[in-house]
Amino acid sequence: MELTTGKLEKVLRDNGYRLTDQRMAVLRVITSTHDHLTPVDVHRRVRSAYPTIGIVTIYRMLDVLFRLKLICRVHAQGECRSYLLRRPEGHHHHLVCSSCGTVVDITSCDITGLEKKISRQTGFQIQGHLLEFQGLCHNCQITG
Repeated sequence: MELTTGKLEKVLRDNGYRLTDQRMAVLRVITSTHDHLTPVDVHRRVRSAYPTIGIVTIYRMLDVLFRLKLICRVHAQGECRSYLLRRPEGHHHHLVCSSCGTVVDITSCDITGLEKKISRQTGFQIQGHLLEFQGLCHNCQITG
């Protein structure tokens, strides 16, 4: 199921969130692209319509969307993060370039067997995972 602005609105309402104009602007930005966006990217795009919106509002809204599992978070170098609307194909992983920050989605990586093995060995009940590979993208390998 592809997540649209309308579907995100419904989930937010169902979870008790008011849909302010600023929140709606963030939803439109998130649903309008398949790119990984940093909070600064989202802020820049929303500010064109709402010049007074603060970056803290963007961070709060992204946190809400993440906690509701509507977007996924990619960890890059340091504290830098980018966000992406959950894809209809469901679970996916990432390749993150440690030089330029490019993020590539991997959708054909099934690690169910590994999860089961780790769970058996440790007794840990795994409820989810985040898998990111870090390295150099093709362009950085050439120019580096």
